[in-house]
Amino acid sequence: MSNPSATVLDAVTPSAGISERREIGRAARERTPRSSHGGWAPAPDRLDPVSLLEEQAESRVPELIPVRHARMRVSPFTFYRGAALLMAADLATIPSSGLTVQLCGDAHLSNFGLFGSPERRLVFDINDFDETHPGPFEWDLKRLVASFEIAGRHRGFTDAERRSLILAATRGYREHMLGASAASVLDAWYETLDAEQVQAWVRDERTAAHAGKRQVKGFDAVVAKARTKDRLKAFSKLATRVDGKLRIIADPPLIVPVEDVVGDDRTAEELEATIRELLAEYQTTLLIERHPLSEYTYVHMARKVVGVGSVGTRAWILLLTGRDDADPLFLQAKEAQASVLERFLEPSKYKTHGERVVRGQRVMQASSDIFLGWQSATGDGGLERDFYVRQLNDWKGSIDPEVMVPNGAMLYARICGETLARAHARSGDRIQIAAYLGKSSVFDEAIADFAEAYADQNEADYRAFTAAISSGRLEAAEI
Repeated sequence: MSNPSATVLDAVTPSAGISERREIGRAARERTPRSSHGGWAPAPDRLDPVSLLEEQAESRVPELIPVRHARMRVSPFTFYRGAALLMAADLATIPSSGLTVQLCGDAHLSNFGLFGSPERRLVFDINDFDETHPGPFEWDLKRLVASFEIAGRHRGFTDAERRSLILAATRGYREHMLGASAASVLDAWYETLDAEQVQAWVRDERTAAHAGKRQVKGFDAVVAKARTKDRLKAFSKLATRVDGKLRIIADPPLIVPVEDVVGDDRTAEELEATIRELLAEYQTTLLIERHPLSEYTYVHMARKVVGVGSVGTRAWILLLTGRDDADPLFLQAKEAQASVLERFLEPSKYKTHGERVVRGQRVMQASSDIFLGWQSATGDGGLERDFYVRQLNDWKGSIDPEVMVPNGAMLYARICGETLARAHARSGDRIQIAAYLGKSSVFDEAIADFAEAYADQNEADYRAFTAAISSGRLEAAEI
């Protein structure tokens, strides 16, 4: 398999001359013309998509794999959400710009959303970094734009509406990167996008497009709902009292208490002591020396099924209390396996994949959770497993692609494109990338062409996937 990172141009430090950095970006056009990103055709020796999914399942919880398959089977879009490995394998076979950034690795439209910042502002940003890894900047953009094409087909948008939608994302990325390249270092680094700014854009878009009130009310509802999704809401849904003690409510196989998962000879006291030790070690990875976590006490833990693509990886929720039982905190410890990108690029430089996820997230996000850290622990089969830890719910909100309408989707696509550019400008050389993109629409049109062609590939892979379920090769179980 080709290694795109091997084509990266000789490194230039950020302090190098602006003109020199621009020339590197323009020179990359000679090696990989912007128009070369257009279109998609599978290689004759393309890896079998079903086999890749079977291979990926080998490291996951066996009884949860049918749940993952059932969630992916819902539509070509939900399949795409779980098929990051398939796309990484495909991107590795086509021309690369050679301009490296910290990639999200799974930058589809549902991995953007609202969450609370440490300053208690509601911000919009990328919110999933399981696959984060350094690589060519366009890999993230292609995955994002293709997700809008696939979601647009699912929603029944016309060809013209989908083309406008995906061009909005590519143009938003390019124009924002151009702006970042002209900004001062700190202005580019500090830039954030909060919910109030997005609400203002939605209202402006409504006025400019003479649209109805639906999309304004829709986003306002998302913002209002996000502010209610906090630790107290999680506590009311997930916790109860058993014999006078707080416990996480069991709902197998989606939520299974730790004592029912471990199944070994350790007593409850020994298990609790082990978890407390792990929490103490995790605390050393947090950025704040005198961290609020030190005032919380561990109460209970359970395994919880999450997401679509992540189903089958080990994810735990931990209940802690602060001043008293009315001061709860839920943490989520999510297993971090090797990024799907790593087998096609350079190996991760970090000792654990938990650290890889956290370091990547801290670079790409303008504002990160103060509970974001990592830990490793011995799990089932006696294997050492890596985890990253974060707060479970902290003003979390997202756009539901199932109710997107064309006007609102176009604005959302532009915002996602700009947000991705903002993240890449923090980790990559924004001046080189901007020089590569240029001021014309050549790159935009090429990425849009790729997205349309790759959506066809995704549909073909989805048909192969559902056929494998029908034949009994793969198992799917609704929960």
